[in-house]
Amino acid sequence: MTQEEALREENRALKAPVAELLPLREEVARPKEQVKSLQDRLAKTSQTSSKPPSSDALGRLPRATRHPSGKAPGGQPGHRGHTLMMVQTADEVISHRPQACQHCQQPLACVAGELVERRQVLDVPEIRLLVREHQVEAVVCPKCSGISRGTFPAEVSAPVQYGPTIQALAVYLHQGQLLPVARTCEVLAGLCGCLLSEGTLEHWVEQAAERLLPTVNRIADLLAQSPVLHGDETGIRVYGMLHWLHVCCTESLTHLAWHAQRGKEAMKDIGIWPRFAGRGMHDRLASYEPNLTTVIYTWTASDFSLAHQEVKKVSLTGNKAETTEKSLPSRQWVNCYIVLVVTIVTAIPFF
Repeated sequence: MTQEEALREENRALKAPVAELLPLREEVARPKEQVKSLQDRLAKTSQTSSKPPSSDALGRLPRATRHPSGKAPGGQPGHRGHTLMMVQTADEVISHRPQACQHCQQPLACVAGELVERRQVLDVPEIRLLVREHQVEAVVCPKCSGISRGTFPAEVSAPVQYGPTIQALAVYLHQGQLLPVARTCEVLAGLCGCLLSEGTLEHWVEQAAERLLPTVNRIADLLAQSPVLHGDETGIRVYGMLHWLHVCCTESLTHLAWHAQRGKEAMKDIGIWPRFAGRGMHDRLASYEPNLTTVIYTWTASDFSLAHQEVKKVSLTGNKAETTEKSLPSRQWVNCYIVLVVTIVTAIPFF
C-alpha cells in the first residue's frame, strides 16, 4: 500500500465517526432552538410587545426614566397646602399654671388666673380591648314566689367572644387595606392584644360579604339604570391562575367583580351590562357592543401612535365613521380626530 492510499484509508476511518455525530448535533441544536424560543416568549411584556398589560407577570415593572423638571422640590406656587387646625372644643384640657410668683415666690394656688395661650396635641387614645360583661339576673317575685330570669342579647351568643367593632376593624384591614390574613392577625395582636386566628378572620369576612350583598346588588341596579357607564377589565391572579377583575362605575358608584372569563360570559354572570341601555364608555372590547345602543370609545395614548396601522372605528347613535391611519397623512389624521372629539362632545350634552 502506497503512502497516498494509506492517507485515503485513514481519512475514511476518520470520516465514519464524524458522520455518526452529525445527526446527534442536529438533535442537540433543535432543543436549544426551542428553549430560546420559549425564553423569548417569556421575556415579552406589554412594554416590549403588543401583549396587553393584564398578561404581565406579577414582577416589578421597569422604572421609568425621569428627567429633571427644573422645579424646586416641595409644593409649587399656587398649591393649596394642608395643615393641622385647632378644634373648638377639646376632649381633655390640661391647665399649666404657676404654683408661686416668679418674682417674690408668693403662693398662687388660690388666685384666679387668666388664659393667655393655648396649644393642642392631636393623638389617639391607648388602644386596648374593652371588656364588657353581660350578666343575667334571676328575680324572685314577692307575690307568687316565681323566678323570672333575664336574657342575653341576641348578638351575645358565647361565653367569651369578640365584639362588632374589632370584627369591623379586622375586615377593614384585610379587605380595605389589602393586608394578608396572617398579617392582619399580627397587626391586631400587636395593637390591642387581640389573639385572632386566621380561620376566625375568614369567617368574619364571609359574614361581612353576606351582610353587604343587598348593598352590592343595589349598586349593580343603580349602575344598570344610569345614563352613562364606564367599564373595564384587568387581569388578576387567583391561586396563581389568570382571572379578570371587572369594574363598572360612574362618578359616584363603583362595582367590582372577578370572573374566570373576560368577555360575554363574565358580563352575563355579573349582570350589569345586559341590563344597561345608556351610553357606555369602554376600550372597544367587542363583548360590550351587543348590549349598547350608543357607544363612546375611550382613547389611550397608544391610539395616537402611527406605528399601529389599525382601523379605528367610532359608533355614535348608529352612524359609523371609519378612519385608517395607514391611508391618512399625519395632519389629516389629526384633523379627523379633532372632528371626532367635537362630535362626541356635541352628542353628550350632559358631559
